Amino acid sequence: MGTPDFAVKALERLYERHEVCAVFTQPDKPKGRGYTLAPPPVKVLAESKGTRVLQPASLRNEQAAEYLDIIRETAPDCIVVAAYGQILPREVLEIPEYGCVNIHGSLLPRLRGAAPIQRAVLEGDRVTGITTMLMGEGLDTGDILEQQTVEIGQNETAAELFDRLADIGGELLLHTLDGLENGSITPKPQSECSEQPTYAAKITKQMCPIDFNDKVFNVHRHILGLSDWPCAYTLCNGKRLKVYRSEIVSDKAPNKPSGTLMSCEEFDIACEDGIIRFTEVQAEGGKRMKAKDYLRGKPLKGDEVFG
Repeated sequence: MGTPDFAVKALERLYERHEVCAVFTQPDKPKGRGYTLAPPPVKVLAESKGTRVLQPASLRNEQAAEYLDIIRETAPDCIVVAAYGQILPREVLEIPEYGCVNIHGSLLPRLRGAAPIQRAVLEGDRVTGITTMLMGEGLDTGDILEQQTVEIGQNETAAELFDRLADIGGELLLHTLDGLENGSITPKPQSECSEQPTYAAKITKQMCPIDFNDKVFNVHRHILGLSDWPCAYTLCNGKRLKVYRSEIVSDKAPNKPSGTLMSCEEFDIACEDGIIRFTEVQAEGGKRMKAKDYLRGKPLKGDEVFG
């Protein structure tokens, strides 16, 4: 059970070592300017392997009975869940012999919820990781099976971290399934963890505007955490400029107001206590490009104010 690219890596690894009886994923959704229905990435992979694909809108409503019957008839030894996007009812959790194993993109109990990878970057975490867990009825509250810690790079975007954790999650999943089968893994209740639970709320487009009155570290993490979606932006000559990458070039308070362009040669902008450099941008209606290429095509005037 999974939906986005993050789940594709896990499914690829399952195909290498296990029999995948069926794949559950979210319904196709409109995409692009033409709002054409597009299948989830997990569906594309499953259909290429000839696996049965089911796409219930919910497993908790009155129409879910037929899907619950299908799961019971399939009689899976284990259900693997990776970014599925639905909460599973008790009826599903109790079906497989080895339970429902979830791959989660954080070191639980830190960052339970919908957006743990982006939130880790946004909050300036130095480390994060992958957790495999037995699913319960709560939101990411089940017993921990295995964890792997990962350092977050100083200029690593959430999109890059997403890809790294997806690869690691696939590997850890196979190791976890082996451990469950041979009895070498003992589930650990999250209540025994020293760290208190925190929650990773959904990312929204309302978060995108860049506030240069903030500290430079926070502006940097804001840009990296929202890359590649929904993408941080500022206003440049009255038009929206998306910012995909940045670097901190100074942690000393600049001699210009926040939001002011510091140089015509580099895309350096003053923040409250430092200077941020845009390194990859996209103009409204344009292509994503290196900031230097943007400046060559659209030179900016000194002391221009953004935001």
